[in-house]
Amino acid sequence: MNHSIIFIGATLLTLAGCSSSYKHNEFQKPEVQLNRNTGVLISTPKNGFYDQTEYSTSGRMTANEIRRAFSKNSRKVSITTECDGVSCLESIDTKTYGYYVQPIILHWEDRATEWSGIPDKLEIQIITFDSKTKKEIANTTFSGKSKWASFGGDHPQDLLEEPVKTYVESLYK
Repeated sequence: MNHSIIFIGATLLTLAGCSSSYKHNEFQKPEVQLNRNTGVLISTPKNGFYDQTEYSTSGRMTANEIRRAFSKNSRKVSITTECDGVSCLESIDTKTYGYYVQPIILHWEDRATEWSGIPDKLEIQIITFDSKTKKEIANTTFSGKSKWASFGGDHPQDLLEEPVKTYVESLYK
């Protein structure tokens, strides 16, 4: 009987280490559902940092993942590197892009989880604006932590797909 308890405990511990975890905080629930026929412009966020390390392609990877999620829901989606933050609202073509999305990397930590046991971590904020009124219509953050048993395959960018997809789909329901 003791062997079966040890086996069940070890199995549960292994399964707990095999899935990534996410937390979601919605600062501002969407006031309206987004229109699928309205274009979306996404700015490229500044790269993420952890301690003294800058992750040089993290901004581009974040913008690309957000573009991928919006592309499944909107007729026209583009990424810009021409402007950053709310300054994009001043120069956006409101006839082409009715929504402006500002992603912000709050935390980006890429660890050698497979040998250190320290998980990769990510925290992202996504602010969505109506480009004509320049009003914020949605604001959310989510954080993610990689699974413990990653076997060298996980990175912070791997934590983006699931929560970004779920969040963007919720904007269009």
